[in-house]
Amino acid sequence: MKDLSNYRKSYEKSALTEDVVPDDPIVLFRDWFIQMEEFGGTAEVNAMTVSTIGLDGFPKSRVVLLKQFTYEGFIFFTNYNSEKGRAIAANPNVCLSFFWHEMERQIIIKGKAEKIAENLSDGYFESRPLGSRLGAAASPQSEVVPSREYLDEKLQQLEKEYQGKEVQRPLHWGGYIVKPVSIEFWQGRPNRMHDRIRFTLTEDLNWVKERLAP
Repeated sequence: MKDLSNYRKSYEKSALTEDVVPDDPIVLFRDWFIQMEEFGGTAEVNAMTVSTIGLDGFPKSRVVLLKQFTYEGFIFFTNYNSEKGRAIAANPNVCLSFFWHEMERQIIIKGKAEKIAENLSDGYFESRPLGSRLGAAASPQSEVVPSREYLDEKLQQLEKEYQGKEVQRPLHWGGYIVKPVSIEFWQGRPNRMHDRIRFTLTEDLNWVKERLAP
């Protein structure tokens, strides 16, 4: 057992006030993302947590890589037959979150996930390194397998099978776009009086901006 009650940090690097917050949350997300890239210190700035409601009724979170963001939403790729894929098929309501501790910032995005067009998934799949393409074809993601050797042998078989050939995107692999309905920006501040600005999408597709208590 370990007591963590004395773990404390004072957040003092920045502030998030209404006079600097744009009316569109995607603009603020873009600005923060670029600032984090320029700040450095994080190997994968695009690493985000994706939370879904599983078929067993429990929420589950895992880290995936954001591959594109637009004014429409946030795109990532995965195996559609995976645990997260099956969860999204049953309940498309998901949550994305980014925590950039170097700049003491967090972003929480609630939205609905839907598959992107197949040609867009094809285009991204073709841009991946050969090993990643073969790995996507070899792995029955989230399924129970007998051993690590089983996976390695399956990959080796595909390497021989596709030697000198083009690896086509498996139909069970592709992209999702998460179309946001709520985006919350969190900036750490001293004395735990953190800044929280939440954007909520209205029925007429306008963003409402509100400050939340820390």
